[in-house]
Amino acid sequence: MRGFLERAGLTVEELEHLNIIHVTGTKGKGSTCAFTEQILRSYGFRTGFYSSPHLVQVRERIRINGQPIGKELFTKYFWHVYGRLDETKDAHGGTMPAYFRFLTILAFHVFLQEKVDLAVIEVGIGGAYDCTNIIRRPWVCGISSLGIDHTQILGDTIEKIAWQKGGIFKQGVPAFTVKQPEDAMVMLRSRAKEMRCPLWVCPELEDYQADCGPLRLGLAGQHQRSNASLALQLSHTWLQKRCLPGLEAVSVSTSPCPGSTDKSFPSTSVENTAGRQVASFKLSPIMIKGLADTEWPGRNQTLKHGAVTYFLDGAHTMRSMQACVHWFRETAAKHERNSSGPVARVLLFNATGERDSAAMLKLLVPCHFDFAVFCPNITEAIASCNAGFPDEEPALAAVGEHRFWSPYRHNGTNTGNLSVMTNFSRHSHCTRLLFDQQNFNVSVENMLTRCLDNERSWHLHNGMGNTKGTQLLIEDSLVPEKKADTLVFPCILSALQWITQGRDSVLADSAKRDLPVKPSVMAKAAPLCDAAEIHILITGSLHLVGGVLKHLDTASSK
Repeated sequence: MRGFLERAGLTVEELEHLNIIHVTGTKGKGSTCAFTEQILRSYGFRTGFYSSPHLVQVRERIRINGQPIGKELFTKYFWHVYGRLDETKDAHGGTMPAYFRFLTILAFHVFLQEKVDLAVIEVGIGGAYDCTNIIRRPWVCGISSLGIDHTQILGDTIEKIAWQKGGIFKQGVPAFTVKQPEDAMVMLRSRAKEMRCPLWVCPELEDYQADCGPLRLGLAGQHQRSNASLALQLSHTWLQKRCLPGLEAVSVSTSPCPGSTDKSFPSTSVENTAGRQVASFKLSPIMIKGLADTEWPGRNQTLKHGAVTYFLDGAHTMRSMQACVHWFRETAAKHERNSSGPVARVLLFNATGERDSAAMLKLLVPCHFDFAVFCPNITEAIASCNAGFPDEEPALAAVGEHRFWSPYRHNGTNTGNLSVMTNFSRHSHCTRLLFDQQNFNVSVENMLTRCLDNERSWHLHNGMGNTKGTQLLIEDSLVPEKKADTLVFPCILSALQWITQGRDSVLADSAKRDLPVKPSVMAKAAPLCDAAEIHILITGSLHLVGGVLKHLDTASSK
């Protein structure tokens, strides 16, 4: 990473000018960063925020003052960094940085050029070997809730994962964590001691003093309370260091920062911390407002479009799915109590990579859905097959949109169900695909096979048995129908249009193209047409959520 950084014209020493807050974790690290950035921006600081993955546009990953950088700025800095790397590649064996590494370098370059007061940097995967860990001297580090995820990279036990996450600790740099499973906490303490890093455990959110009564959070869900507490400690520590540079005392006698009434500062002595709980403090009005104003799309997000309400949460681990189910059942129940009539509940689900889809689906069974719908993270099937990108967006096409255009033509080599998966190509459609940050080259067949597997898992969890001959719900399917409340669609748009049955004007727009659906499948939608409202939970993948938002929030696609 250092070599690529230097080839791009940056040095590790320059990164120290960014006054970085470095955050990792399995669940909640993005939300923690969002709370932290909003609090410090509310104090009037110019903020940079680097996160992953993006939901709709790659520019979401690099934010200035809470907003994704514009296309012109992205293009300008993209070619600046790319050009330097490209012109030096021959001297380095033709090597170029991979996708995430390139975006990390680009983010550092943008933040330095735009002269931010601070940069909130979210780790991609793990910590110890993540390319964001090129940072030598952050101002403060944070670790959100730990769990089992990315086991092929980080290890298959909570201790191994905690070891990786603790890799962002730096000597003398204060670090904070939320309460963790005991095995994880033991490992974090060990890593902190090894690196001579003062580690503190955050208090409960209820322990903070506030004059406003119960705190209101801009992000929904009970699990966001620990993220908010971590964000308060990170922003408070950053403020203290900013206003009293060089301070390392246990307490101070004045209130150094505008709006801050606290007079304590965590000790940076390793011996004095050892993973003990840090003291709470009285929250300033600015902090309280920052927590309330925080927005982070795709996480416990509710969108109401007339008779259709969307509940979006990118949960993709067991613990995050448990939190999602708790949030959905509680929030959907409130909406149903205010409904003018019967409500139809629909699950729209997909999962990618090594995630245990069957286990996550089992957690969703108690939500009592009327339909369970499955589709890959393909945003739409489009009627034209233009393999190029708009001339004004070459940089976005090169790295950001993750669009992969590929015509699928019927070649007569059908093999069972898989023939159905690509058979929609006979209508001369192309598919726009969204890939995750690892940029795996996943075939359409593999993605649709995963959806059919998820459908079978749902049947088993609901005592419906393992049905044969599952159908892909497009016109002229070669596979027989089955009697079930589950459906599989080839793309997000066709799934949404079937679920909403023309009751969402955004999706009913004639400009939205979809694949023809069999009449017999349309007939199954009677409960959706008869319901007073339709409630849709979209979960299992942040990329699925992003694909949905692309259709529901057209402004986010521009």
